[in-house]
Order: sequence, then C-alpha cells, then structure tokens
Amino acid sequence: QVQLVESGGGLVQAGGSLRLSCAASGSAFSINAMGWYRQAPGKQRELVATITIGGRTNYAESMKGRFTISRDNAKNTAYLQMNSLKPEDTAVYLCNANANGFIFWGQGTQVTVSS
Repeated sequence: QVQLVESGGGLVQAGGSLRLSCAASGSAFSINAMGWYRQAPGKQRELVATITIGGRTNYAESMKGRFTISRDNAKNTAYLQMNSLKPEDTAVYLCNANANGFIFWGQGTQVTVSS
C-alpha cells in the first residue's frame, strides 16, 4: 500500500504561482511513476503531468510551459510548480502513484484562481 498526501493548494490571483507537494509513504519504494491530475466541478478528471523514477516527464498540452513537475526520490515526494495561473486552472489537484502496476490516489488539494 502507498499513501499519498498532497499539500500546497490555496487561493491565488490570476497570474500568480503555487507549488504543490505530494508526499508518499508506505511502500513508497515500489513507486515507479507519479503524476498530477485535476478535476474541476462538473468536469472529468484530466491529466496534468507525470514523472517517472528516472525523471522522464509528460505534460498535458495545455499545461506545457506553465507547469513543471519534479520529484525528489530520496524524500518520496513529487512537486508541481504552477506559474501564470488562470481562473480555468481552478480545480482539485490530485496526486497519483504507480507502484508495480497498482495505482494509488491522494485525497487532493484545492486550487482556486481568482480573476
């Protein structure tokens, strides 16, 4: 089992920045990839970015250039740096981890961008 705890969400004005963190515990040694997803009210959950244990990253097209995913393997923590935030980025941001094929999710952290 892997437990994931997100933090760093909050209220920010348009154009501002936030840094989200996702701390993994439990069988974190088995994690080979972590990712961030988001879900806005009334919308489907969508991919934001993923990162492998080797550091290979993948971004949703609309996030490229504004969001940066990173990972500290020693701390079993993934980060999402979000810059130039827009009101349409408002959502619950969820962290997930792929551990030997099993997918685990955190509870999410709310990000609200005011115009």
